[in-house]
Amino acid sequence: MRVYLPCTLPALAVAVEAGGLGPAPLTGYAVTPALIEWYASGDTEELEYVALTEAARASLRMLAADRADGVEAAPRRVVIAAEVPDGAITAGADLEERARVRVGEAVPLTTVAAVHVDDTDAADDIEAAIAALPAADEGDDDAQFTVDGAEAHELMWYATQEIPDLLRP
Repeated sequence: MRVYLPCTLPALAVAVEAGGLGPAPLTGYAVTPALIEWYASGDTEELEYVALTEAARASLRMLAADRADGVEAAPRRVVIAAEVPDGAITAGADLEERARVRVGEAVPLTTVAAVHVDDTDAADDIEAAIAALPAADEGDDDAQFTVDGAEAHELMWYATQEIPDLLRP
């Protein structure tokens, strides 16, 4: 099953050095039965886009957490698309995040199909979204609008052999 794993550039560098993502369990996003039922009119490509978008939202939160912990992280959301055995995935029943899954084993880099990353042109909007997250979580509609503005940027697709280029300063 194709799973979209939220990440950051520093975490991607760690995964490359380690040869994979882990330890398990990992939170990912995929085309789940709940997502299919909720988004009944969508085809597989549309459903995968929804899962990718959910992972990008989680990546934004990871960036905010990294920054809060003092980690220098470029303002770029990162989502890793990997093929994970169906038996390693447990779909939740979260009505807010119907695409969320739990991956019960580490994900080797050999199973990564692609990496999706914000273009550098998105940096200002990503920075603004990170700054607005706390207020958005408190119910501030203007802050939520700013956070949602990050989604106006499409993530760029990178082949696995391009990962070293993404990690160069």
